[in-house]
Amino acid sequence: MKTYSAKPAEVEKKWVLVDAENLVVGRLAALVATRLRGKHKPTFTPHVDMGDNVIVINADKVVLTGRKLDQKKYHWHTGWPGGIKERTARKVMEGRFPERVVEKAVERMLPRGPLGRRQLKNLRVYTGTEHPHEAQQPEVLDVASLSKKNIRVV
Repeated sequence: MKTYSAKPAEVEKKWVLVDAENLVVGRLAALVATRLRGKHKPTFTPHVDMGDNVIVINADKVVLTGRKLDQKKYHWHTGWPGGIKERTARKVMEGRFPERVVEKAVERMLPRGPLGRRQLKNLRVYTGTEHPHEAQQPEVLDVASLSKKNIRVV
């Protein structure tokens, strides 16, 4: 009995559409990261990019539970001495690019390295309901119906 190892040429990628309205960020990110890695497939191979292409719409309407909106901080460094900066999740959500909250949550659930960066390129996040990927005919994944904990009505 030999262990099956998928080759990159054998991989079939599907397109999946997720509506993030009223979904909890962490739970959404965990499901999206699983899809991007391909762990939902029976032929999962850890060293091959097997995941699907995931489109997330309404990313500006996601929900953070508890007091994370004010307590969660995103850090970055400018490159200058003493140049560490931080911004709360509320500032990011009310700012110009609220979809970055979802992008960062998914990015931090993927493995670090070249394969993780390649898998992250299969994620597309949009703030509104419109997206330019209609030609790919994505199948809709209803994350809200998977568990009652996935949705939070504010």
